[in-house]
Amino acid sequence: MSASAQAPSRRPRTVAGVCGAANWVCVAECIDAACVDQCLRQGCETSLDKLQSCTEKAGCAPDDTSCPTRTCGQVCQQAFEPAPPSPEKEQQDPCASVQPAGAGVPKDVVGRWELAAATLKPEPPGTPARADPQPRPDFVRSLEVQPNGCFVLSTQLKDATLGRGNQLEVRAWGTFAVSKDDKVVLQAKDGQATGPVCGKPRVIPLSKGKFRGPRYKYQVEGDTLTLTIDDPSKRAFQFQRVETPEPPKE
Repeated sequence: MSASAQAPSRRPRTVAGVCGAANWVCVAECIDAACVDQCLRQGCETSLDKLQSCTEKAGCAPDDTSCPTRTCGQVCQQAFEPAPPSPEKEQQDPCASVQPAGAGVPKDVVGRWELAAATLKPEPPGTPARADPQPRPDFVRSLEVQPNGCFVLSTQLKDATLGRGNQLEVRAWGTFAVSKDDKVVLQAKDGQATGPVCGKPRVIPLSKGKFRGPRYKYQVEGDTLTLTIDDPSKRAFQFQRVETPEPPKE
């Protein structure tokens, strides 16, 4: 969702050397893993490396969830922005606050989708060709589109990225604004990053983020949704439909 073909055009402004809300706003704008990587490199890569080194030296057992916080709690606290005194509550239904987008969206777009593949950014001349990558397993990205035109784009950052015992689900939501020529703009209005960090649950508001949504050409073929950025790069993001289980019958 960033303005420059999934390459954030600005460096996140955050406390020097730590991961903070500015990084999560940057992540919330991303669809592909390369974009997420760039967001995490700017400001918090060094602190996360120190945290990973600490937990590796501690030798915590895989099933000991309290060990990382117990042995590397101080290092973890230094890796992330401090928790606010009165964190806001998690938005269980973010679309409840989003105004409907006109007549809604086509029925074949409605549903939950998970990113399956993304084309690479163009490489400089002379660079050896590479195959299109599959998304990194620790960057699970999903897109949910509701009939009224609300969307929720979610990126899961797991402990492989944030350090042992830490996880965040970074979400942005807003309107899936479709035009008559099969073009769409993901107009994000708000967002949150939620999950356990340094042994404590966090709800990090991203409402002050300046979300920027480029225009995409969208296409639905069966259970595949393809979003192609409407610019010279023509980068494409391919999503597969995720069937939601029906509620149990009483």
